[in-house]
Amino acid sequence: MSEPRTPRRKVAPGEKLRGADKVRMIPVVNDATEHTDDTRTSRNGIQRKPDWIRVRVPANGEIQRIKKMLRKQKLHTVCEEASCPNLPECFGGGTATFMIMGDICTRRCSFCDVGFGRPNPLDPDEPKHLAESVADLALKYVVVTSVDRDDLKDGGANHFADCINEVRALSPHTKIEVLVPDFKLCMDEALKILNTSPPDVFNHNIETVPRLYKSIRPGARLDHSLKLLKTFKAQNPDVPTKSGIMVGLGETREEVIDVLQQLRDHDVDRVTIGQYLQPSKHHAAVERFVHPDEFREYARVAEQLGFTSIASGPMVRSSYHADLQHQGIDVGITAEG
Repeated sequence: MSEPRTPRRKVAPGEKLRGADKVRMIPVVNDATEHTDDTRTSRNGIQRKPDWIRVRVPANGEIQRIKKMLRKQKLHTVCEEASCPNLPECFGGGTATFMIMGDICTRRCSFCDVGFGRPNPLDPDEPKHLAESVADLALKYVVVTSVDRDDLKDGGANHFADCINEVRALSPHTKIEVLVPDFKLCMDEALKILNTSPPDVFNHNIETVPRLYKSIRPGARLDHSLKLLKTFKAQNPDVPTKSGIMVGLGETREEVIDVLQQLRDHDVDRVTIGQYLQPSKHHAAVERFVHPDEFREYARVAEQLGFTSIASGPMVRSSYHADLQHQGIDVGITAEG
């Protein structure tokens, strides 16, 4: 018999919930992901990773240098907040995916390690600080993402536009990719704002297959995300659109291919497919580790469907080597058009 759920409590402004506190109220999520088979489970209650999943740690001081610079500018990265496994490689190579509008999200997605709560007010100086950091790092390509801000009337679209404008003012040759939330409550207004300062690449992740949304991406809808991508493309036909999906959450091969088809039907140009890795024992469990051969199959299918750039592999993430994907260069197990 399962234990009764802890009653939902009011979250104080600026308080950030993570781990068990964050995912406790998500429907259909297991409260624990312990396995009885010791060959599958490490000490922290998470499945052991297979040999083909390895994190490369560079032997230089670039990681600490970037972290120090970010703290000085009061900036966050999704690399840190979402516990991305590629952080050592990306930070070690002098790149980062900036996360604007704070580090507290208004959604409780069970796959994500970003904290949940009632966010603080926007920092009006953040776009300037972001632009200064991009210039200091001499980045030729930058990815800007954000937490979900359902508390804001425009979902944060004006803040995205301000960031784009500030970066271009200091680094006019830098390419800018935005990885935006779904603007669930204000899509038309948000797109109208972004159309005034369109990025070089417009990215929005659908994350998983429709059947798993209730437990993995509660509060979101696939049809809304697809409409967001298609509407932006129709309004900005020269800007590539991009989306990403995780596998290993219990989806079937047929469901993955169906989602890829739906993305192409909604004029999405680029796609990323990567292995879901469980941030903690309190998050959604890894149902299986997808073999590299299956990622190659998904890449072949995506190529046949007409995606112009495909990154498909166990360590692929939405913004992982986004600059190389923009240039059509291989990123792990990939196929490019």
